[in-house]
Amino acid sequence: MKSAILDTNFILTCVKQKIDFFEFLENEGIQALIPEEVLEEVEKVKNSKKKMHFRKDAELAIKIIGKHEFKKISLNSKSVDNGIVKFARKNPEVFVATLDRIVKNRTRNVKLLITGKKRLDFF
Repeated sequence: MKSAILDTNFILTCVKQKIDFFEFLENEGIQALIPEEVLEEVEKVKNSKKKMHFRKDAELAIKIIGKHEFKKISLNSKSVDNGIVKFARKNPEVFVATLDRIVKNRTRNVKLLITGKKRLDFF
């Protein structure tokens, strides 16, 4: 089965723009891989006092993630971005769902990106 590793910013942006990324992945026959570190980052955003505009998106993201099936993985890295890059390099068949320019440039995997305002597409 194909799989895609999801980044924090990708999840929060999809929630903000009302994009059902779990439905898209399911329709494409792709399993979502969400690192524990990403889940921790979403939780931190939810509880943050500095990022008020993202708090509601993070709360909704946690609810959405809780309702869907996904595979939880551990990156074993202090930096989530570096962990995703290392994971992607070890697993070239995995799609990388990110909006982070550095992660996109450092991986050769197929990327899952938001195009326009409401569509997901592979690049």
